Amino acid sequence: MKGWRSPVANHTFEQYGLKPFIYKGIEALRFTEPTPIQRNMIPLILKGESAIGQSQTGTGKTHSYVLPILNRIDVNRKDVQAVVTAPTRELATQIYQAFQKIAKESEEEITVRHFVGGTDKKRDVERLKTPPHIMIGTPGRIADLIHDNAVSVHKAEMLIVDEADLMLDMGFINDVDRIASGMPEKLGMFVFSATIPEKLKPFLKKYMENPEYVHIEPKRVSAANIDHLLIPAKSRDKIDVVHELLLAFNPYLAVVFTNTKQKADEVADKLSEKGLKTGRIHGDLAPRERKKMMKQIHDLEYRYIVATDLAARGIDIEGVSHVINYELPSDLDFYIHRAGRTARAGASGICATVYMPSDEDSLAKLEKRDITFSNGDVQNGEMVKTADRNRRKKREKKDDVVNPKVRALTSRPQKVKPGYKKKRKAEVAKIEKRQRRIDARNKK
Repeated sequence: MKGWRSPVANHTFEQYGLKPFIYKGIEALRFTEPTPIQRNMIPLILKGESAIGQSQTGTGKTHSYVLPILNRIDVNRKDVQAVVTAPTRELATQIYQAFQKIAKESEEEITVRHFVGGTDKKRDVERLKTPPHIMIGTPGRIADLIHDNAVSVHKAEMLIVDEADLMLDMGFINDVDRIASGMPEKLGMFVFSATIPEKLKPFLKKYMENPEYVHIEPKRVSAANIDHLLIPAKSRDKIDVVHELLLAFNPYLAVVFTNTKQKADEVADKLSEKGLKTGRIHGDLAPRERKKMMKQIHDLEYRYIVATDLAARGIDIEGVSHVINYELPSDLDFYIHRAGRTARAGASGICATVYMPSDEDSLAKLEKRDITFSNGDVQNGEMVKTADRNRRKKREKKDDVVNPKVRALTSRPQKVKPGYKKKRKAEVAKIEKRQRRIDARNKK
C-alpha cells in the first residue's frame, strides 16, 4: 500500500469538475460540501486508481463512489462498466436507490440495475439481455449470473466492494473473488470497510497492487446524543435483566444485539416466552423469512428485535430508540456500529450494556475511545441511577495526586500543633517546586 492518505481540507464538489447533471443531483440531495471520505476517494475513483477507504458507517462513503462512477460512465457503450457489491440485499437496495437519485438527472439515460438473492433469477437473466451500465447487488447473485453467462463483465473498469469486513464475516468474499476474476486485469478496485481484518488482506493483495489507503478517523466515535448505560448482571440471569430493561425502557423500537446466530435465536425465544413479541434478524434466516421480517419491523409489528451484527452494519432499521448489548462484541468497533443504530437524524437514544466482571477490560478500552458510561439498574420496574463502578479506582487515584516523595516527606505527625495545616501546605508547595526543578533537569 502507498500508506495513509490524510483527509484533504477546504474542498467543494465544484472542484472535481463533475458533469452538470451530477451537480443537479447533489443540489437535490442538499449536500453542501463533501465529507472527509468523499474528499479523498472521489479524486482517486475519477482517476481510476485502486484504493481502500476505511471509515465508519454514516460518513458518506456511498456517495464517495456513486458520484465519480456516474461521472465516468460512457452512455454510448452498451456494456457493464461498473459493478458494485454489498453484503446484504437491504444495503444493495439502498445503494441502488442512491445511484438512481443522481442518474435520473441525466438527459442521456444511464442504466442502473440491481440483482439480489431471494428474487426470481430467470427474471434477472431476462433483464440482462440489455446489459446495464452499472450492476449493483449481492455477490452471490452477481457471481452466479456471470457464471451462467447471463452477463459479461470483462470490459468493466470499476469494482466496488462495500462493507468488505462484513462481506468476509458473512462468507461472501469468495463470491467477490469469482466476480473480480472475470474482470479486466487493469481494474480499478475500490474497497470500503470499517475495519481491515488480517483475513481480508490476502484478497486485497491479490487484486490491488500498491493501492492508496484512505483512513478517516471519526471526529466523535459515538454520536453526542446517545446515552451509554451500563447495567451489571451480578448473579442474575442475563435474559431476566434484559427483559426487565425492555419493560422499564418501554421503547419505541429496541434492538438487542448478540454475537452469534444461535444466541440470537435463544434470546428471542426466551423473550417471546416471557410475553414480548420479538423479531429476529441474522444470516441464517431464509431470504423469504428475512424479507417478511423486515416488512413487519418497518410496519412496527415488532417493538423488540434480537439481532446479530448484520443489523448493525448491513441493514438500516428506522426509529430505533434503544439498543441493548446482551453481550459485548469481541471487535469493539462493532460497539460503535451497534450504538449507531439509535440517535439517527438528530434524535436521541440509549445504548445499554448488560455486563459481567469479565467485560471490564473491554469497557476500559471503550472508555479510552471517549465513550462516557453512566451506571444504572432496574429496581421495582424502573430505571435508577447507581454508583460509578470505577469509584474506588478514582478515589485511589485522587489520593495519589501528591507526589509520593512529597507525601513521604510531609507525612502527618502523630501530635498536631497549632497552625499545622498552614505550615504543612507551605512545606508541600516548597518540596513540589523543588521536585519540578529536578524533573525538568532530568528531562534535559
